[in-house]
Amino acid sequence: MRQKWLYWNNASRKWLWLIVIIGLVASIPVIRDRVQTESSADKVELVFNYRGLLDISTYQAHPQDFMDQQMTRLKDAGVTTMAVFESTLDELKKTRRLMVYSGQDLANMTKELVPPNANYTYVLFTSEENAQTYTPIIEQTFAERQIPVKPWEYEGHSGLILQTPPENANMQPMQPDPVAVKMLRDKGFHILPRISDTVPYNQQSMERMLTFFEESGVTRILFDGDAVKGYNDNAEMKSLDQFAQLLNKHHIGLAAIENLKKPQDGFQTLAYKIDYNVTRLYSLSDADANLKEDTIADRFVLAAKDRNIRMIYMNAAPSRNTAKAAITDPIDNLIKSLGEPGHAVERMAKHGFELGQAEAFTVKDSSIQRYAKLIALIGAIALIALMVSYFAPVFTIAVFLLGLVGSAGLFLLKPTLLEQGIALLAAISAPTIAMVLAVRTVNAQQLRQPDAPAGRRLAQTLVLYVRTSILSFVAVPFMIALLNNITYSLVINQFRGVSLLHFAPIGLVAIYIVFYRGSGSISVKQIKDMLRMPINILMVILALVAAAFGYYYLSRTGNAGTVTPFEMFLRTTLEDTFGVRPRFKEFVLGHPLFIVGVFAALKYRKVIFVLMIATMGQLSMVDTFAHIHTPAVLSLIRGVMGLGLGLIFGIIAVGVWQVVEGCWKKWSPLLRN
Repeated sequence: MRQKWLYWNNASRKWLWLIVIIGLVASIPVIRDRVQTESSADKVELVFNYRGLLDISTYQAHPQDFMDQQMTRLKDAGVTTMAVFESTLDELKKTRRLMVYSGQDLANMTKELVPPNANYTYVLFTSEENAQTYTPIIEQTFAERQIPVKPWEYEGHSGLILQTPPENANMQPMQPDPVAVKMLRDKGFHILPRISDTVPYNQQSMERMLTFFEESGVTRILFDGDAVKGYNDNAEMKSLDQFAQLLNKHHIGLAAIENLKKPQDGFQTLAYKIDYNVTRLYSLSDADANLKEDTIADRFVLAAKDRNIRMIYMNAAPSRNTAKAAITDPIDNLIKSLGEPGHAVERMAKHGFELGQAEAFTVKDSSIQRYAKLIALIGAIALIALMVSYFAPVFTIAVFLLGLVGSAGLFLLKPTLLEQGIALLAAISAPTIAMVLAVRTVNAQQLRQPDAPAGRRLAQTLVLYVRTSILSFVAVPFMIALLNNITYSLVINQFRGVSLLHFAPIGLVAIYIVFYRGSGSISVKQIKDMLRMPINILMVILALVAAAFGYYYLSRTGNAGTVTPFEMFLRTTLEDTFGVRPRFKEFVLGHPLFIVGVFAALKYRKVIFVLMIATMGQLSMVDTFAHIHTPAVLSLIRGVMGLGLGLIFGIIAVGVWQVVEGCWKKWSPLLRN
């Protein structure tokens, strides 16, 4: 009975492969939809932090002249938008709209005693026009905070008395400065408001603010702080629903900051309620604004080209430069990165991007996509069952059937977990199957012709290299089909478990080489013999080397991975030459190691262990597509280019191997003597 069941499981492989092929065909319309979505928005918006410019101007002898001059330079450099924060008394003071005094200041001015029981804030406007503009704003803001406001006058100038200490008054956020907004619009800038959730949500106040934004040509909002507007009051007031209604009414979208340590609270909910009218934003910090011009330009270009980012946000702040005995700023540095010598704007234009107000991607969702995804899901489950068949063939059919039943249950309960889980397992399965079949092929050819000439071995190696790479790429259409959702492209929802993809195929291939190579199966006796094997110093050394390699490999993984100076030079050279840089661990390590490893293993059986590390190249190609915020076409170009360069480096490595092997044959007898 067991033999018959095993026979049916082995026979099921050809049917599973057929299902995989059908799933691949079904994924084509989904891939087409994603490519069309990613090409639907090509405008890049360059944003400068107006508050930073204002802070820098306070250290200048003629602040207003400095502001006018720098805004003209920024506009000429390509900056299209100014980010304007909610105004405060302190900010209005910097712009000379008003003056702020404490009770002590007032006593000094009037030569009177400080009031014994009145710690108030005294606001004096610098002109009657400013008084007419800002009095209603201040009165309304402080009335909403239950802070009494009374009119005041000093030496013919209008003012207000705010019955709260200056420390508290200066913290109260008000609507963005309308005079600054009008001035910036007159200079040709778009406005990107930054609003916070530091005060209780008020629907009427937000209605007035968003009406003002719409009249000022605002199309997008960027939140300031750890939460979106209305998040803190959502439990009691359903304020996110109210705020979303206002955003939709006034046709205003959101900007999502890339690589925050923690997503802003409520952002995912709010984005869903406005139908994902969201654009990704890259923020250059105050410190990074002082980097080299070409480094900053590279960041801007890669953000737009490689990460589907359509808003570039530049921060700038004054700093004390003791070497120059002056207060300096990075504005010149940023302008040079955009123009000469960084050429960021020019380079983005070469990649098809134009400057303007960023637009959300137009999601292409064809009517057939739902059914295509279902078929692709079944194909991915078949691929997972095929991987299991090479390690535990007796469970092949059971895994496939359980996968179908489990997927149906997860679809009803947690569809996001379903699509991510199956996509991850499919991504692990394809390179694992590809490498297992490569190991099998090498074993068969080595046994059939152990003394094959070098030319024949090289031809067999190259054919196997192409076949293995194609099989690894089988996972890609399934990943695209299952994860084709705008939330992944916007990184509102993230593909979890990618770290497992970096190690699982390597571990599975290692298990196959150690336990399955030759027999194609594993026995209890093999396991017992392995467990009883005495440990020697060589084993300990090899284990430490493997651990060190694993740690280094993990440190190189993800956005926080470190790179060597040589690799940085190579990356820059490839980027400048081809416009796309393949992954270093593919074309320098994984692919060449596969080629030289297979070439040598066709003659020397034990060299097959090298393929455990060479698996890195195959899984890295698949992992590239796990970065869903990267355009699919760019990921494909990167993978193919990595294969091409890896082929060149691999053939060179084979040549080096031949030379070393010849020298060893010639000189080893003399060394032994």
